[in-house]
Amino acid sequence: MTEDPRLILLDPRDNVLVVRARIRAGDVLAVEDASVPAEKDVPLAHKLARRDIRAGEKILKYGAPVGVATADIPAGAHVHVHNVRSDYTPTYTLDSQKGDAA
Repeated sequence: MTEDPRLILLDPRDNVLVVRARIRAGDVLAVEDASVPAEKDVPLAHKLARRDIRAGEKILKYGAPVGVATADIPAGAHVHVHNVRSDYTPTYTLDSQKGDAA
């Protein structure tokens, strides 16, 4: 179980933690039994990997699958559209929309 007050575990089955207070690059996070430095800023309400997540593995939040990892995600890393494909909505980024007609 995480001891870091900036992170919350919503369900014991989850493989992600939710950010309760903005994380700054370089902050040391208590994730499970390890201390992990944040690689970049992570906004409020985004997800961090609770443990190592393998490419192809389901992302679990609230004990339910919300997406699939598109790359290996190390414990403590930001879990978002750059490494997850949603099970519910298409994943869009500004880069994917360049050149698209309106």
